[in-house]
Amino acid sequence: MDLILKQDVQNLGFKDDIVSVKNGYGRNFLIPQGVASLATPSARKVLAENLKQKAHKEQKLVDDANKIAEALRALDIKITVKAGGTKLFGSVSSANIAEILAANGHAIDKKFINSGLVKRVGKYTANVRLHRDVIVELAYEVIGSAE
Repeated sequence: MDLILKQDVQNLGFKDDIVSVKNGYGRNFLIPQGVASLATPSARKVLAENLKQKAHKEQKLVDDANKIAEALRALDIKITVKAGGTKLFGSVSSANIAEILAANGHAIDKKFINSGLVKRVGKYTANVRLHRDVIVELAYEVIGSAE
């Protein structure tokens, strides 16, 4: 079953992509949730026309995302967490990185940050998706405090 996505779906595709999914997933989940619509020939033509009109706006969004990416690469991020030796009491996740970025003036939603759970002191990298074409590798360091 071919569907046109109306919004981004994790591990499936981005808005305005035409994806092929199993019939049950499309009929019972994606279409009723309002996430996708059927990719009929007329819907494909409408989508193609809309994408042509959005191309210029899309280029501006990519340029803005690249500027933010350069600013993020310049940041030196250190996260201080309670630790016993090299093990952390708790963990560092995407939410913690999003808070640090917000404190530095970059409001990025945690669902666009892919870092996994960090449970040890050390240097790590997180992937930050600013746009479907712009993904930044953000280096950060987790530092343990004895307090």
